[in-house]
Amino acid sequence: MATESDDPGARQDRLNANLARVEELSKRLASALAQRRPADPALAGPSSDVYMKAAAAYLAEMMQNPAKVLEHQIGYWGKTLKHYVEAQQVLAKGEFKAPPDPGPKDRRFQNPLWDSHPFFNFLKQQYLLNAEAISTAVGDMETLPAEDRRRVEYFTRQIVDMFAPTNFLGTNPDALEKAVATDGESLVQGLENLVRDIEANQGDLLVTLADKEAFHVGQNIATTPGSVVYRNRMLELIQYAPTTEKVHKTPLLIFPPWINKFYIMDLKPQNSLIKWIVDQGFTLFVVSWVNPDPSYAGVGMDDYIRDGYLRAMAEVRRITGEKQINAVGYCIAGTTLGLTLAHLQKAGDRSVNCATFFTTLTDFSDPGEVGVFLADDFVDGIERQTAQDGILSSFFMSRTFSFLRSNDLIYTPAIKSYMMGEAPPAFDLLFWNGDATNLPAKMAVEYLRGLCQQDGFARGQFPVFGEPVSLSDIRLPVCAVACETDHIAHWKGSFNGVKQMGSKDKTFILSESGHIAGIINPPSKGKYGHYTSSAPVAGAPEDWLAGAGKTPGSWWPRWGEWLADRSGPMVKARQPGDGAEVLAPAPGTYVVAGPETPAA
Repeated sequence: MATESDDPGARQDRLNANLARVEELSKRLASALAQRRPADPALAGPSSDVYMKAAAAYLAEMMQNPAKVLEHQIGYWGKTLKHYVEAQQVLAKGEFKAPPDPGPKDRRFQNPLWDSHPFFNFLKQQYLLNAEAISTAVGDMETLPAEDRRRVEYFTRQIVDMFAPTNFLGTNPDALEKAVATDGESLVQGLENLVRDIEANQGDLLVTLADKEAFHVGQNIATTPGSVVYRNRMLELIQYAPTTEKVHKTPLLIFPPWINKFYIMDLKPQNSLIKWIVDQGFTLFVVSWVNPDPSYAGVGMDDYIRDGYLRAMAEVRRITGEKQINAVGYCIAGTTLGLTLAHLQKAGDRSVNCATFFTTLTDFSDPGEVGVFLADDFVDGIERQTAQDGILSSFFMSRTFSFLRSNDLIYTPAIKSYMMGEAPPAFDLLFWNGDATNLPAKMAVEYLRGLCQQDGFARGQFPVFGEPVSLSDIRLPVCAVACETDHIAHWKGSFNGVKQMGSKDKTFILSESGHIAGIINPPSKGKYGHYTSSAPVAGAPEDWLAGAGKTPGSWWPRWGEWLADRSGPMVKARQPGDGAEVLAPAPGTYVVAGPETPAA
């Protein structure tokens, strides 16, 4: 029995209606693109020097080692010709199918048509052959210096990934099948999603990764009970309510990165590091940083240390009545915690008992994959843009970090949203990822120039309040947690920084997974394991790992024991408000305030 959806007339009407919607959306798209804000061109990609160096290296390779270049070319053309002949032979037999496909599996090509349909299979195999040939040619450029090689390889991979056939409507079977099945509705909805994202970013494109209406900070994420007990222009200090009758005497203060918001550690009760710490019997304080607007343009690293770190430490001591605290720094906040500790050591201040560093780089001699964005072409552009804006916009940072995992954070979400017309998923981690913050202009340039480019901390040259500090100035007990596949703060760089610290008591833990999943890894999940060793934190990181033992599951309990041993005896649990006025319930006001609402 025919249904209304099968009726040709009804389908034609739907198609015509969709075409009318496309016309309306096209007008909105043109209007949105016209709102695009001017930006320094250096922020859109590397300078032409990268491509000139690649071209010069390839020409040099041709001149110095023509046999190897010819071997590459002959191998590529041989594979391409064999692929073409095999496809023709199958079609010549009158069979509408693809030749055998022995190539490696690639999760971008999961639709069965990539393997069975002659057209799509030919496209896929030829793309993979092209990608292999380009990668081999770039990898064999022996005349390129190591730093230039990393940049050329990285941006070449970006170009190759961008041209994958999955990224284009006419060569994406998933998108085409859905467009036919929905009479074009999926394409219209995809265009709607595209226009929405461009409108939301004032003419620029940044893919929405998560449903922005699915989560509300303080309602269904960041819900661990606590109170804001101090506030200044830089931060709100949150004290969390105890869940045990007794707590360790020494309080714990966590400094999260101000590139993102602190609630990555408190997404939901099942994976909340904050709740877990409280449940282990620690008095926990967490800093929630302000999201700066252009009025913060002159705020630098010294301001973060003075009005952020030192102020928060003093308030925790005042509220609890303790002379010493323990501190944690995550990512850039760990780097700045190290600077603060080095300063305190030189000042003779022993108010911090021990410190923990989560995915922290303090030695930037090898910054890892993120180093491709730390060359002068990008940093010069950032300096010009921040001088104009007063801030380094969260838009530029989000886009840059997304390109470190472009297939996962750009192309796959874009395909689902713009070609398939799907709504963004209700995923708390991706929601947090999209809730980014700005950086003050002065601080951003000081960090990029003085710490990342000049490696000032490891070289003992970066000044805190005018006096240079070094890693050897950090002498209290330290624990560092790095993540094996971290693309932002690679673990070997983290290890190299810790080994230069002056501490006699050092613990290094290497967690499986990346920058976020490796840290937010609750024991209840039984997911990623971790590596530890009784050997000193010294020598090459590869040698340390070779001698390390692997423990299944989360590193949290191991760190909890380390922290408990350095947190004193148990005392009666402290309640928020016992030593300070309660200003607001957790998670506070700064975490939900936009940069257009400057803090008082």
